Amino acid sequence: MCRGLLSESRSRIDRFQIAGLCGLMLLGVLFVYSATMITESAISAPLYKQKWVLQIVWYALGLAAAAVVCLINYQTLARWGTVAYWCGVGLLALVLLFGTVRFGARRWFDLKFFLLQPSEFAKLAFILAQANFLSRPADELRDPLIFWKAIGMMLLPFVLILKEPDLGSALVLLPTGLVMLFVAGTPKKYLVRLTAGIGILAVLFLVDALFAPPGWWQIKLENYQRQRLQVYFGTDFAAGKSPAERAAAHHLQSEKSYQVRQALISVGSGGLWGKGWHKGNQTALGFLPPGAAHNDFIFSVIAEEKGFVGSITVLTLYGLVLFTGLRTAGQARDRLGKLLAVGVVTLLFSHVFINIGMNIRIVPVTGIPLPLLSYGGSSVLGSLIAMGILQNVYMYRKAY
Repeated sequence: MCRGLLSESRSRIDRFQIAGLCGLMLLGVLFVYSATMITESAISAPLYKQKWVLQIVWYALGLAAAAVVCLINYQTLARWGTVAYWCGVGLLALVLLFGTVRFGARRWFDLKFFLLQPSEFAKLAFILAQANFLSRPADELRDPLIFWKAIGMMLLPFVLILKEPDLGSALVLLPTGLVMLFVAGTPKKYLVRLTAGIGILAVLFLVDALFAPPGWWQIKLENYQRQRLQVYFGTDFAAGKSPAERAAAHHLQSEKSYQVRQALISVGSGGLWGKGWHKGNQTALGFLPPGAAHNDFIFSVIAEEKGFVGSITVLTLYGLVLFTGLRTAGQARDRLGKLLAVGVVTLLFSHVFINIGMNIRIVPVTGIPLPLLSYGGSSVLGSLIAMGILQNVYMYRKAY
């Protein structure tokens, strides 16, 4: 009898997805170690202060949180989605008032033992609330008021996160919300008009940010955000400057493009097999900034040390996780489960695409973590809770 129950329990778990997660977490520990244990001070630090050990702690806590999520039927979770959403919005508002400022941004609550980043959890709360809101009868989705309410639910956390400022975390809400609207069955004419409007606004934003002459009205951006866009599009910082100012402008441009250039060098220098684990010159010699190598640029560390093979391994593991997530969406017992699965998959895909994209310069640098590989408590906890939601939908799938 016990064996039967054990077999039944195991059959309810998506083993392929678990395998992909375990592979990513193993790589996360190995390369956070490689990226951080490069100085005598780091090596001699107590174990509880070493980042690879802390990463293991975050993994353990995240897996425990995911297990708790799996114990509660996703339909019950979704019913609390609206409460979670407004709690998330409240935290986003509070962090703007009382949060800790780091690197010019106010995104965290300093809890002494842990820097809590509310945006990582607000994104999950948004998925729960949006899925619950959109899992209504199809006829109601044709009502323009319902459509605009769903857009409002997406824009409120988007604006608050953008104010921190955290452009990367804000941007991932847009594809997540739009894909959920599409899958829910929102009339295509609404989505086409919305997408066209977003496209026009994006073009006007870029024209303003890149080409508006000094002294003209410009969209309010932090200097570093405007400079990142200028670096990505190759805008000459010295354009329109006096001869006396050109040298300083070129120096600033070189400084602001430094991280991207070093990331590209790291990726390109790895070759087929890489230089070997913990043998990357870009990290060891400090060309990849020590404060970012284990966070935003962890993919560059892997590409340099394990080469093309290591990069493909990372992409394969993410592909496995995302593919099984889409399979879960296809097997969901109801529209609510499908929307939850699609929302989580789109969120994770957006993170992966933007982070790896900025490492190889196909998107601007935005400072967004690579799920489960980048070091960080809030990011790891949020990613594993998201995977717990996926497993929950799988456990109650229609095929079981």
